[in-house]
Amino acid sequence: MGADPARSASEPFPLASPVVCIVGPTASGKTALAQAVAQALDGEVVSADSMQIYRGMDIGTGKLPSAERLVPHHGFDLVDPGEPYSAALFQDYARACFRDIDARGKRAVLCGGTGLYVRAAIDAYEFPKGEQVGNAVRERYDRIARERGAQALWELLRERDPKSAAIVPAADVKRVVRAFELLEEGTSLAEQRARLASIPQLAPARFVGLAVDPAVLNERIDARVDAMLEAGLVDEVKRLLQSGFRRGVTAPQAIGYKEIVAALDGETTMEEAVNRIKTATHRYAKRQRTWFRKDKRIRWIDADDREVEALAIEAIGVAASSDDETL
Repeated sequence: MGADPARSASEPFPLASPVVCIVGPTASGKTALAQAVAQALDGEVVSADSMQIYRGMDIGTGKLPSAERLVPHHGFDLVDPGEPYSAALFQDYARACFRDIDARGKRAVLCGGTGLYVRAAIDAYEFPKGEQVGNAVRERYDRIARERGAQALWELLRERDPKSAAIVPAADVKRVVRAFELLEEGTSLAEQRARLASIPQLAPARFVGLAVDPAVLNERIDARVDAMLEAGLVDEVKRLLQSGFRRGVTAPQAIGYKEIVAALDGETTMEEAVNRIKTATHRYAKRQRTWFRKDKRIRWIDADDREVEALAIEAIGVAASSDDETL
């Protein structure tokens, strides 16, 4: 679904019904809840996940299989792993989805754990124009990452902008490169992050967060990783490598993929790769919790040990609320 070039990223747009945003850390149950809410509200799901956009990256990203999609889902399989993509492109895509879903009398349910994608879709988040193709700054630092490695690129950022380096992991090449782009524009990633709280909301929305005790969540993550291995994650990675997966910059850095690649290359054992996936996912979930906890619009519901039907009833109650803070 294409963007609407006539609209500015900071121009409010009306919808007949507010978007229901279901957020939280990985393995908290967002996918099942979003689908249940969409079924109950005659809606459609828009995925806000920066890795589920890639074709062929299904098992390792937790993408809901086609056979299990009981309502229409948007945001899956938008580009091949080697193609560039960003929150700026997702902003246009998601908003076009919202308008189209709303125009057909359906309810949009935004579901995902990529906090920047959620903010980009709902809030007046501005991005530089024309940043995807022919961006000399991006190409320069992407090349450094390819030739010298992610750690070397991050250390270069730490020398130039220690505050920004402190808030982005070395493995997140995409955001490290973005930090260099912002430096070229006369600002910084740290400054941008500090301004997040003051960015106004554009789309009408209700926010539901799934709160899971960290110990319980880590157990779910470990079980989920084991299930991914049983479902064929290693074979999925092999197929991606055969199709040129290594040529990408962002996709090959995804948790669950880079570790398996290292094992297939003989750099580590498969057992150690699985342990690394679990540890990295625990850390990622912690960062997600930190990000979302800062958003005071989110109404948190306990998702430690509850059936999806009960969670859906509570989430629908939030969606039906008229709390001014979520308008």
